[in-house]
Amino acid sequence: MDMVNPTMDELLKKVDSKYTLVVLAAKRARQLLDGAELKVTMKSTKNVTNALEEIIEDRIKYERTKEVVK
Repeated sequence: MDMVNPTMDELLKKVDSKYTLVVLAAKRARQLLDGAELKVTMKSTKNVTNALEEIIEDRIKYERTKEVVK
């Protein structure tokens, strides 16, 4: 079985909830799909994996508002 890197435990230390993690990763993956520049050394061909790598390396910041995650 393959190890998933970064691990869920590591990722949850970077955000305030699993919900925030999912929304943040999905939003960033869509930006990468649309042509945004990658902020880390590409470790995968998959946008979601690269988005998670950016989150774990603190390259992605977010702001929680009452309505949405920015």
